[in-house]
Amino acid sequence: MKKLIFLLAILFIIAVGNSTAQNKSVGTDKLINRPKLHKIIFQLASQDTLEWKGLMNNIKHIKEGWGETVKIAIVAHGPGIDFLIKEKTTQQKSITRFKDMGVEFIACENTMKQKNMSKGSIISEATYVKMGIGEIVERQEQGWSYIKAGF
Repeated sequence: MKKLIFLLAILFIIAVGNSTAQNKSVGTDKLINRPKLHKIIFQLASQDTLEWKGLMNNIKHIKEGWGETVKIAIVAHGPGIDFLIKEKTTQQKSITRFKDMGVEFIACENTMKQKNMSKGSIISEATYVKMGIGEIVERQEQGWSYIKAGF
């Protein structure tokens, strides 16, 4: 009886060990064959041009570090909408460069409505969503990492 219990315990340990080894090798294969895709959504709710400059530096460093394995989106709403206004932005060159690299710049239509702004006042690189905060929440629900831009 003791031999049977001992044999069953050994078989159990072997089965658990094989299962763990198989799971680890699958994870390793995924890492080797397919780099992890990072997805980051930034919330910009400030009209401070120093914060805009800091955001552009963050994006530069992220793109330098992760290249094509990162997706970045910036949602501008509230006072941060000025970042995307043609006459007010101080970051047009950086926005154009990053847009060409696949970075999304998103304007909140609720903010635009509240400020009586037309889409014609927004830079051409931007897209629009009805609710800026809603877009951030939906992206988080899809696994995007959230960062609030600013100091």
